[in-house]
Amino acid sequence: MTIIFLWLLFGFFSLGILGLNWLLMKRAAKKPSCLKIDETFRPNVSIIVPTYNEAQIIRFKLENLGMLNYPKNLTQIIVIDSKSEDNTVDIVKEFVKQNSESPIEVLIERERKGKSAALNTALTYCNGDVIIVSDADCFWPSDILTKALPYLADPTVGAISGPKVLLEFNNTTNIIALESSYLNSMNLVKLGESKVSSTLLFEGGFSAYKKDILKGFDPYRTGSDDCGTVIDVIRQGYRAIMVPEAQFYTAFPVTWAGRIEIKVRRAVQLIKVMKTYANLLLKNKLKKGREIILKNLFIYLVAPFAFVLFVACTIYLFLNYPQMILLLFIFLIPKLRFYLVEAITGYVTLMVAIILGIFGRNFLVWRKPQDRALITREMLVQKHLI
Repeated sequence: MTIIFLWLLFGFFSLGILGLNWLLMKRAAKKPSCLKIDETFRPNVSIIVPTYNEAQIIRFKLENLGMLNYPKNLTQIIVIDSKSEDNTVDIVKEFVKQNSESPIEVLIERERKGKSAALNTALTYCNGDVIIVSDADCFWPSDILTKALPYLADPTVGAISGPKVLLEFNNTTNIIALESSYLNSMNLVKLGESKVSSTLLFEGGFSAYKKDILKGFDPYRTGSDDCGTVIDVIRQGYRAIMVPEAQFYTAFPVTWAGRIEIKVRRAVQLIKVMKTYANLLLKNKLKKGREIILKNLFIYLVAPFAFVLFVACTIYLFLNYPQMILLLFIFLIPKLRFYLVEAITGYVTLMVAIILGIFGRNFLVWRKPQDRALITREMLVQKHLI
């Protein structure tokens, strides 16, 4: 009976805790917002687009930004290139030449140091009151700024981000559908966290920060320019929230290997992010949002080990009590199967990330982007993105 108790205990503190968190955040997400939203809020903005070998899509990105329904006299766009080996810079310069009215500036790094370093270089040239970051493969609806920026009018909010929506490709596997379902669940959790206090998880496709509190991108060198930057926003006592109206579109790998690579890379970064939060908590440097921070620390740093022990207990029970095999029938329930598969995948990824972290694996520098060729003009036109 002891092994049964341990199996249930470790199961609750791994799989069960995720389900409980989702239910609690779903409930919180339904609560009305208490923010002071000003629909007329129109600050000067600086939009930073970091690039590295983006020749296939950078023109699409610039055309997309050109469609923004926001005053051009209040908009600055900075494209900063990290020594691309293709003709990314030439395409940007040609676009600027053809669109002289467009508020685009081009910066070229002499040395490729990584995305956060590129953003910090661009930050020194920004003149906006709000700094916005957007990856080259991410595309915004034309009204994203008029819908999202009013949330920054609230004096308690220091940063905002939006939910990611995946572009659908023809003749692809069910990877996009699977990842979209996962994103929908995560967006619900992030919205719930935002209603409670702050979400720790931001997206590089659309992240906006008040300039007067932005000391730099990823100041703790976590390798994450979005989540790593949010740490200091929260440390200063401001809220970092997800704005549901600020959704943006992006591509996603259509191979299992590509999906796994992205998730492992992200997990390595998030482990470093959570370790930074833990360190700041121990030093009593975080005064607000502690309940959300502690919850995430448990999920990312403790629950993976509980999952390993749960798996060990499960294997023992299957070997000694063959009738336990009947539990596998729960995978026949579609929604439960999706939850279990994603939870198991997530914990395996986190354990891999923890191991890579032990061996000092870093992801500070871009890898050459993949799957850019899947993005077509027709696809973006259909979504009214260009």
